[in-house]
Amino acid sequence: MNWLTNFVRPKLRALVARKETPENLWLKCQKCEQMLFMRDWEANQEVCTHCGHHMRIRPLKRLPYLFDEGRYELHPLPRVTVDPLKFRHAKRYDAQLKEAQAKAQGTTDALVVSSGPMGGRIAIMALLDFGFMGGSMGTAVGEGLVMAADLAVARKAPLIAFSASGGARMQEGILSLMQLTRTTVAVRKVKEAGLPYIVVLTDPTTGGVSASFAMLGDVHIAEPDAIIGFAGPRVIQDTIRQELPAGFQRSEYLLEHGMVDAVVHRHKLRETLIGLTSLFMDPVVSDGRGLAVAVR
Repeated sequence: MNWLTNFVRPKLRALVARKETPENLWLKCQKCEQMLFMRDWEANQEVCTHCGHHMRIRPLKRLPYLFDEGRYELHPLPRVTVDPLKFRHAKRYDAQLKEAQAKAQGTTDALVVSSGPMGGRIAIMALLDFGFMGGSMGTAVGEGLVMAADLAVARKAPLIAFSASGGARMQEGILSLMQLTRTTVAVRKVKEAGLPYIVVLTDPTTGGVSASFAMLGDVHIAEPDAIIGFAGPRVIQDTIRQELPAGFQRSEYLLEHGMVDAVVHRHKLRETLIGLTSLFMDPVVSDGRGLAVAVR
């Protein structure tokens, strides 16, 4: 009896038991709630294959789709003082940074700066990472944006910024707010050098980032259905105590009201950026003479 109970029965149960599907094979679309096979979703640049919803994609997964043959160089961010205000809340700020860095797969803060060929021309890209502490802008992000602008000027290359942020990083207080001015000055340097500055607004772009370098582009492109604004819709609605229009602060609403220049699907971003940089950088020939394209 013990042999049947202890040996035969477990073997039979193991044969007929339903095997559990690993959790990392599927995910649910946040919009249409359809189940997506992870491999197909990643191959589709993290866009839902059913409804086309653009999910938030981290910079290191986005970059290979932007540069020629996926070739690019990463530029380490300048070193800054860690936890300058010795900020403490539920957790120590330096501990929060270490946790975010451990999950970031090699990046040190919420900005990734890269360079490489795009359409045969060198481009400088600065991408905010919402997965790193909500893409919040502290001194490291400010220094990184300044570095990206300097690289663009030195290499006579267009600067392309991808925004995805909840705003300034509160753990750095006034030092984070100072980055609004610093990034604005950095963008100005690029424009004074006669180089294009293009911004791609992704979900979400809010707070101090939208109040500084994210809204200073020569051209503003938005991904579909991205939240773009300063304060979020819920905060505005609770403040003014009025119902907001349908689609308020979404990409399509901003396009309709003239706040962005185009809403572009993630699959078409590369060709759109190549076309825009060529328009700005290449002389336009008219009646045998070269006419430079003016940059605002």
